[in-house]
Order: sequence, then C-alpha cells, then structure tokens
Amino acid sequence: MNTPESPAEAAEHSRAVISFRTAEIIVAIALIVGALIVSWSNYQLGAGWGRYGPEAGYFPMRLAIIVVIASIVVLVHAIRNNDQTPFLEVEQARMVAVILLPLLVFVFAIKYLGIYVASTFFIAAFMYFLGKFIWWKCVLISSCVMLAFFFIFEIQFKVPLPKGPLENWLGF
Repeated sequence: MNTPESPAEAAEHSRAVISFRTAEIIVAIALIVGALIVSWSNYQLGAGWGRYGPEAGYFPMRLAIIVVIASIVVLVHAIRNNDQTPFLEVEQARMVAVILLPLLVFVFAIKYLGIYVASTFFIAAFMYFLGKFIWWKCVLISSCVMLAFFFIFEIQFKVPLPKGPLENWLGF
C-alpha cells in the first residue's frame, strides 16, 4: 500500500537533475566532437576521389559532416527553445546509477579478471542485490552460465575472449 507523500518528499522525487535543454546541448556537443574526430581521421585516410573511385574515407567523412550539421541544428534549437522541462529526475538518476555504476566496474574488471570471471561476479551480484536470490543460487547460476559461454566461445567457436589469471592458471 502506498503512503501519501509529504510536499517535501514529492518535491524531492520530482526535482530535476537535468533539463531537456541541457541534455540536448550535451548530446549535440558530444556528437559534434565525435563527428569532427571521425572527419579528421577519414580525411587523413583519404576522403577524396581517387584514380579508381572513392577513397577509404570518402563516405564516412561525408556522413560525419552530415552529423555535424544536424548536431549544430539541434544545438541552435536547444539554445533558442530553452526547454527547462525535467529530462532526468533524482529518482530516475538513482535507478540509472544502480545499473551504470556496477556496469562500469564490470568493464574495468574485465582487464584484470578476464571476461568470464568478471561476468560471473557481475551476474551473481545483480542476482543477489537486485533480484534478491539466495547466495548459493547466484553462485550456481552465474558459474553455470559462464561455463557454458566458455565452452561455446573458447572450445566450440575458438573465439579468444579476454582472459584473466584464473584462465591462465588453468592453461587457457
């Protein structure tokens, strides 16, 4: 049963972390920077018309220029429109952080533990903390899933994925 919120609690839940205007400006600038980097690298690769047709960077550079132009249009629109409607509220940001922060730890753990061990911990942690499973089920299921993935990728498909000290110790 939901209990009624006080006005202070309601304000806390509806407080904006970021507005639509700010989000649009951030995304537009990020896309402009990314597209300029792509343009520059494709220009160095060769973005013109060669003796036998388009060079390797011809089409990617043109697509990057289109992204720059579209992003500038979005940036100008966001600045002129000044939409201060909440894009992300405090409670939504918390829900995103619950997934994003462990995911970042997982990505960095792959380098040191290997993908299989890091994935085992990642799955088990999510099952335990978010799914509220009993600890032994978390260990069992995450280990079985990663053993199956190891068998499929390393043994059957012969696809080498990042390995850590455990796999090296076991001779893989």
